[in-house]
Amino acid sequence: MTDFEDLLAANRDFAAHFDLSGFDGVAHAGVAIVTCMDSRIDPLGMVGLQPGDAKIFRNPGGRVTPQALEALVLGTHLLGVSRILVVPHTRCAMASHTEDELRRRVSESSGQDASWQSFGVITDQLAALTDDIAKIRAHPLIPTTTDVAGFVYDVDTGLLEQHV
Repeated sequence: MTDFEDLLAANRDFAAHFDLSGFDGVAHAGVAIVTCMDSRIDPLGMVGLQPGDAKIFRNPGGRVTPQALEALVLGTHLLGVSRILVVPHTRCAMASHTEDELRRRVSESSGQDASWQSFGVITDQLAALTDDIAKIRAHPLIPTTTDVAGFVYDVDTGLLEQHV
């Protein structure tokens, strides 16, 4: 038995009821969501969508990184995306710790020196969100007809609050 046996068993059950076979991969609701990797976030559920409705890009802090921009360009031109939501969240570790704190904690956990690792700490979450929205809107390969907005997801209530 591997450490993954429980997940493989769950996958077999999932596959027995799988109904997305042959899906075309287009975002049927025209939505892309950039959000945090935090497990308290259900990107589709929080806006009433289902698998196949949206493209999801997740990373620590829900930042618009070069990789997120790459995904958004592809999404807007090839995968039916016409609306982009950027959604950081309350009580995010990336916005409530310093770079030094995270490096220390990772060093302690790993037994390795993590002083060289960058974690992209966010000192002002709303300013970062405003910058990220501006970055998307200014990108020459994101159509100006694409609706772009920034929200903060409250992990304690499930509500979105629009900020940008």
